[in-house]
Amino acid sequence: MPENVENRQLVVPGKVLAKGMEFLPGDGAYRDKDEIRASVLGLVNFKGRAIRVIPLNGKYFPKRDDPVIGIIKEVGYNSWNLDINCPYEARMLVGDASDRYIDTNRHKLASVFNVGDAVICQIKKVDENMAVFVTARGPGLRKVTEGELIRVKAAKIPRIIGKNASMVKMIKEYTESRMFVGQNGIVWVQGGNSELVKKAIRKIEAEAHMPGLTDRMKEFLAKETGKTIEDAGGAEEAEPRFEPEQQKDEAEGE
Repeated sequence: MPENVENRQLVVPGKVLAKGMEFLPGDGAYRDKDEIRASVLGLVNFKGRAIRVIPLNGKYFPKRDDPVIGIIKEVGYNSWNLDINCPYEARMLVGDASDRYIDTNRHKLASVFNVGDAVICQIKKVDENMAVFVTARGPGLRKVTEGELIRVKAAKIPRIIGKNASMVKMIKEYTESRMFVGQNGIVWVQGGNSELVKKAIRKIEAEAHMPGLTDRMKEFLAKETGKTIEDAGGAEEAEPRFEPEQQKDEAEGE
């Protein structure tokens, strides 16, 4: 571990994170001669020899296999365009919409996904020209017909999820709500105490950079609900993954 900074330390752009060639710059960092510096405002994270900085703010940048929630913006003749809360619109080809045959007549396509529909989907491909393609074929991927969507800063999504989905599982246990968290900063919530879910998410957004977040959230949720849930939540991690299959039961069978 480098001597210049500590894991999860808040750093500003230009801050020296490490010196020498022993370490490698990851996302949010760059090499300046024999030094690695932060390129964004965020939290330091070490992973082997790599040093990255997880931004506190910023737009979502699509990556292959990311679970996201998209909003249909346009129905074409053989595809749909979706807003995935980033600078680039995504495209879903008809073959990625369903396991069953779909007539490519435009009217028929609109009966599958129409303008304004919310779709739980997955990033299938991002090409060199930043053309983004998504798919709705796979476990837990489908159109959302009930509940509500909450938009949050995409940079805070890892903290809302927690290590091995510990934070979102804790929120669901206390609120008895169903949730699906998109990596692009859109969260689906349905049933239970959805108002408390929103309060919890806003609290995480505001305090994501502070240590001890899991314990504070557990105390907050226990106080709000009057419940005592042993071993709710768990250790935190800077940037966990949250794959669609982990949320399969949340998106099926409405």
